[in-house]
Amino acid sequence: AGIMVYISLDELLPTAEEYGEHHIAMGGLIGGMLVMSLSLVLFV
Repeated sequence: AGIMVYISLDELLPTAEEYGEHHIAMGGLIGGMLVMSLSLVLFV
């Protein structure tokens, strides 16, 4: 899981900034982390 976070922060976000869509990428990153943490809390 740590490598996925590294790749998304180090590779995908700078690329999204180049195309001007970094707000959407950040929202997706934060939303995905929220969904994963909620699923861990609810189902474990």
